[in-house]
Amino acid sequence: MRTTKAPQEIDKQLNSRAILSGILFGVGLVTFIDEMVFHQLLHWHHFYDKSTTSLGLISDGFFHGLSWLTTVGGLFLVADLRRRNAWNWKRWLGSVLLGAGVFQFYDGTIQHKLMMLHQIRYNVVILPYDLIWNLTAIGMVVIGYYLVRKSKNSYKQMNLTGSNS
Repeated sequence: MRTTKAPQEIDKQLNSRAILSGILFGVGLVTFIDEMVFHQLLHWHHFYDKSTTSLGLISDGFFHGLSWLTTVGGLFLVADLRRRNAWNWKRWLGSVLLGAGVFQFYDGTIQHKLMMLHQIRYNVVILPYDLIWNLTAIGMVVIGYYLVRKSKNSYKQMNLTGSNS
């Protein structure tokens, strides 16, 4: 005997999937930008700076691979939501900012300060860099949370009207 889920349960599941897809994409996006700008273009640091340059480059490769896995995973979930006509742009964008901000704050506090895997930059006064890094992360989390909360009921409206606002 096949059972069907109640519409509320389906809505909750789709909303959770929308948030997860945005968070995954946000983590992937911010790690990709970090890798591209700070690791490759500016040469400020590697993912792991406590060894040789060669090992640092290898660690960057793994970091880069992880960023692409999370980005693609998030986009697969977006494709599924769009197929179900359940994708919500505001909720997704808010979730992207949440994922990016939480990861950037984790990177700036845990990886930079607690684990000391690397710093943003070396041989400079680091405090301004840390403040900008972590305040930007907090700003992304606040804006992302606001957008997710503001779009809380948008999914039901989207289903009724077919719009994606």
